[in-house]
Amino acid sequence: MNSVSPSSVQYIQSQEDLRPSDSKRRLLPGPSERENSWNGHCNSADKPQPNEPDEVDKIKAKLMTAWNNVKYGWVVKARTNFSKTSPIFLLGRCYCFESEADSQSNPNTGYGTGDNQNAPPTTVELFRKDFASRIWLTYRREFPQLEGSVWTTDCGWGCMLRSGQMLLAQGLLVHLLSRNWTWPDALLSVESEAEPRSPSKSNTANLPTFSEVLSLQFDRSRSLRDSQRTTVTQTRAQRQDNVDQSNMDKEEMEHRKIISWFGDHPKAPFGVHQLVEYGKSSGKKAGDWYGPSIVAHIIKRAVEKAEGTEPLNITIYVAQDCTVYKGDVLNLCEIRLKGGKVPSLDWKSVVILVPVRLGGESLNPVYMQCVKEILKLECCIGIIGGKPKHSLYFIGFQDDFLLYLDPHYCQPVVDVTKHDFLLESFHCISPRKMSFSKMDPSCTVGFYAKTKEDFENLCKMVTVVLGSSSLKEKYPIFTFAEGYAQDYSLDEHCTRKPDKTVLISKSGRPGNSKQNSTDEFVFL
Repeated sequence: MNSVSPSSVQYIQSQEDLRPSDSKRRLLPGPSERENSWNGHCNSADKPQPNEPDEVDKIKAKLMTAWNNVKYGWVVKARTNFSKTSPIFLLGRCYCFESEADSQSNPNTGYGTGDNQNAPPTTVELFRKDFASRIWLTYRREFPQLEGSVWTTDCGWGCMLRSGQMLLAQGLLVHLLSRNWTWPDALLSVESEAEPRSPSKSNTANLPTFSEVLSLQFDRSRSLRDSQRTTVTQTRAQRQDNVDQSNMDKEEMEHRKIISWFGDHPKAPFGVHQLVEYGKSSGKKAGDWYGPSIVAHIIKRAVEKAEGTEPLNITIYVAQDCTVYKGDVLNLCEIRLKGGKVPSLDWKSVVILVPVRLGGESLNPVYMQCVKEILKLECCIGIIGGKPKHSLYFIGFQDDFLLYLDPHYCQPVVDVTKHDFLLESFHCISPRKMSFSKMDPSCTVGFYAKTKEDFENLCKMVTVVLGSSSLKEKYPIFTFAEGYAQDYSLDEHCTRKPDKTVLISKSGRPGNSKQNSTDEFVFL
């Protein structure tokens, strides 16, 4: 069963931590050292020179890779507690389990018997299927070498990039398949590990107990789906022995296509290879740690570049100074159509990314309720952030705990260029949660609007949340403003190279030996 590693040694946003420590510097090549070594290697590959640094760098990278593969390549079967009485919110959907617990203890419900296989799915089944349908992107190893570096894995440094990939993947799922889509094989991947025990009367259940409530339901669901799949397989076998991609279900094809865009090879438009390349304009390179703000701009550039090869009909808007300027969004989304007597406008769907900071060195509790309300909105596609030194992708909450997908699990690379590549490693079936108090204040919130009407409704709903009674007379997380950024003397933030506005490096500042993650933001 896929699960996530509890290790937490990842993304660091302070300037001091963005630089490798002294011990790590002895293992990691320096920027100038690596650049010179690779330039020399490319220019004189046939003329090896004594003490060639690139060979040493390769050995060092291999040692770090081996260590990270061991560190993030193991799994822990931990117990996650979920309340039976409190609802769980998952990207705008609400699930309540109390009725399921009551039904499981009632012998008249028919759970676990063969007499009720045609019953509709329960709330618990719907939640587990919805959660397992989110695309899970984790560390990978043994992929093609990143250009200009010696890395063949992102273990130990690429967690924020993976979190950004998951947020973009969720936006593309909603864009191409709708929020109602779920992976048909999601429940088939679930393996119950609980041993039979008497029902608990407690209002809190850990994951094995939670699985016990589900196990009989999963058996019923699995039996029904197995019989359906057998029928479908027999029918297909009669028509054709080998099923081509052209005969696959349309939604399954879209599902696979979206995952293939995040493949770990140089041609994947949203793969690590491309994201690292786009990060170079922000002063980043392979092996560096990335912040949520920089990742937002990297995603924007990746989608802009992909439009030339993939007809996505979607654009990315990154808010500046915690403000979404409606005029700038309209400029990105409205497309003038030529032809006809009267020029008309078409609309391009938009993903809105808002880098924010929810406190100083730790999360300000006053923003907790607002974050909850945002995650309740169906237009929200998640939050990339995490806890200190550990990037996570937040997709929901229960009570005062955030629900998340964790990229800190190293898996072998999958060849997504094959039409029948395995999907199981791209979906997580183990819900995990984390206390709000552990959340790092630096994060990026994502929203999606398919049509202009959806965008207008998004502005209204989010504005209501930001202006809720719990936050009156306090600064909101971010705001919506009419017009354009240039109307507010912020035209320098509207250039086509916004990455320059989020550079973290301030090495030229004299006497500044220690900086923290607040350098990336402006406080009100």
